[in-house]
Amino acid sequence: MILKNSLWLLTIFLLPVAAQAQLNEAPAPLQIRVVLHDPVNPTAALFLSDKGGSIVKLEFRPLDLSAAQLTLPVNGSLVLYDRADIDPKNPEASLAATCKIPPNAKRGIVVVLPGRAGTKPAYRMVFIDDSAKEFPKGECRVLTLLAVDAAIEAGEHKLAAHPGVITSVPPVKKVDEFNMAQTNFYYKQGEAWTVFAERQLQYLDGFRRIFIIYATPGALQPTVSTIVDTVTP
Repeated sequence: MILKNSLWLLTIFLLPVAAQAQLNEAPAPLQIRVVLHDPVNPTAALFLSDKGGSIVKLEFRPLDLSAAQLTLPVNGSLVLYDRADIDPKNPEASLAATCKIPPNAKRGIVVVLPGRAGTKPAYRMVFIDDSAKEFPKGECRVLTLLAVDAAIEAGEHKLAAHPGVITSVPPVKKVDEFNMAQTNFYYKQGEAWTVFAERQLQYLDGFRRIFIIYATPGALQPTVSTIVDTVTP
């Protein structure tokens, strides 16, 4: 009985110790691929912490996804800096962008966007889970940066795309003998839908696409950029 009580007390003592140890564990590295979407300033010098904790440059590719890089999250967030020589006493002064990472995410596609005018930090990010479960082969994602609703019509699918929401497009099966399908993009004016882009695109099981819908200053209608990903999980 004494032994049983001793083991019970030991278990109670060790539980908070184990919990604290878990809290103090170093964060697992996150694999990311990034694309910079800034039509006005299409280049940027941004930095992040690599898996060893060193600050390294984020290597962008023009209008394309970067190669994969490993980074260490900070309190559950992905953090970018605008310089490599960060003041350890005041890291916030070098903050360029931050975004929360979904729980248990191990890899992501990150769209880096200019921050809203007159606000800091200078950039913002949209995180897309890059796992095979959350972004399967053959699917597409739509990100609209418009202040109004947009929509995509791809083959048999016609889906609304709301501002600030990642819209999932299932695999397109209504294709011709060359795997091509009509793909149209719309934006909403009052109660009417207006088409602003019409394309014939090839849909293959091994491809994924990210469509970014946006408007540039002074433009009369929106524009859509397409990121094609053939390096799938």
